[in-house]
Amino acid sequence: MRIVFMGTPDYSVKTLEAILQAGHNVVGVFAQPDKPVGRKHILTPPPVKVFAESHSIPVFQPDTLRDGKALETLKQLSPEIIVVVAYGKILPKEILELPKYGCINGHASLLPKYRGASPIQWCIVCGETKTGVTTQIMGEGIDTGDILEMAETDIGDEETAEQLFERLSVISADLMVSTVEKLSKGEITPKPQNHEKATYAPILKKEMAQLDFNKSAKELHNAVRGYYSWPCAFFFMNGKRIKVIESRIGENCNGVPGAVVGNKDELVIACGDGVSLRLLTVQPEGSKPMNSGQMLKGHAVEIGTVVG
Repeated sequence: MRIVFMGTPDYSVKTLEAILQAGHNVVGVFAQPDKPVGRKHILTPPPVKVFAESHSIPVFQPDTLRDGKALETLKQLSPEIIVVVAYGKILPKEILELPKYGCINGHASLLPKYRGASPIQWCIVCGETKTGVTTQIMGEGIDTGDILEMAETDIGDEETAEQLFERLSVISADLMVSTVEKLSKGEITPKPQNHEKATYAPILKKEMAQLDFNKSAKELHNAVRGYYSWPCAFFFMNGKRIKVIESRIGENCNGVPGAVVGNKDELVIACGDGVSLRLLTVQPEGSKPMNSGQMLKGHAVEIGTVVG
């Protein structure tokens, strides 16, 4: 099938690669514009662009899709289908209606749950034990289109968003290849979503990742997992920001929420439900990641110290 692919980050690359391996003709790739990265603000191409150019596929990086120029480019490319995975731009109606088989989105949740920007992180933060990927026909609403196929997977008790990203990128790639094949053969009947059951995953901001020790240990552990590796859960201790990279749910404890109840081999903090949170790996402000025992050796913390 003649395909235009739209995607930007690492997560999208697996799907583009799988489509090529399945023998489809990818006639063009759309990705977000190059962005400055790092302290030196070096202009860096997105992963999808790098992959596409390594396979001699034309790459387009419009700042907007709404000025008519992208539409004209797409008309010249004449795709039978547009595949979209984590592109990062909303497609206008005239583009949605252009391809014979429509625009198909691979969304990293079991729709209608967790529509929106950060479904992988947010499902972990919310304590879900299952998630998956949905392929859908794109409409003008955000992730509101009819469902084509779904694939479900369990979320590991200690699995982070970063680890789940990697697993779902493979599941998404396989599912999209399946969907494209079945669409071309007329073997899929789109199913409308139940909009009354829709939930939304917000755009993540750094301040959202600050740990509130009035919450339960399980909620905080889920936040540590869900916000890793960005924006990364954190708290303040003695005026210094401490990032939490890895944690475990501890035991029942006595202490006000946020109080340090363990300070030997690892930092242990009381939570709002009377259960402790063990901080395994942390990153103090201005330092590299380390186990919390190492941090305590260099910066002793008294039992009863309240953090937040």
